[in-house]
Amino acid sequence: MKDQHGEITKVASGTDDAQDRLWPSPAYTRQVAALKNAIGKKVYLVELKPGDINMGIRLSDTPFELLGVVDFPRPDPTKGIAPHLILLDDGRGINLGHIARISLNTPFSPSTANTLYQDRFLMQNLLLRERRLSKASIAAKSKALIGRLLGKPLDNPLIENGGSICESDATTNEKQVKKSQ
Repeated sequence: MKDQHGEITKVASGTDDAQDRLWPSPAYTRQVAALKNAIGKKVYLVELKPGDINMGIRLSDTPFELLGVVDFPRPDPTKGIAPHLILLDDGRGINLGHIARISLNTPFSPSTANTLYQDRFLMQNLLLRERRLSKASIAAKSKALIGRLLGKPLDNPLIENGGSICESDATTNEKQVKKSQ
């Protein structure tokens, strides 16, 4: 992106080596070109849905006709506002900073060839992130909370503080239950 003096803006990458990188990236530029080539086609979106307390992602099986890709006059990487927005047949214009993926032909698990635009960071951290829930963790937390309702003191500080229990905590809880029996 060029600033008011015509220089390319650099943004800290947030990696451990703290190297600077260009924003937007060359991959972003290629993806915008792919979007421009897909004007007039049906596309599927994975959109960001910011809430009051969390950030969600919305996958939809509704296709939208891509009517255009427009330059956005005030991009801001700190606010997640990209230099382009897309125009859809339902009357919306959505900034690419609010979209995790745009694909052709299929809304779910598109191939690389059918993926026109993808924000890898958003996809990996919001959609594809490993979940910590397991049957053991759910069972351990449920037993502890039922015990709390029945007046039994909690042995796990994570549950007392409203935190979550992961699989290793469930194993610890099971050992504590066996000791008390």
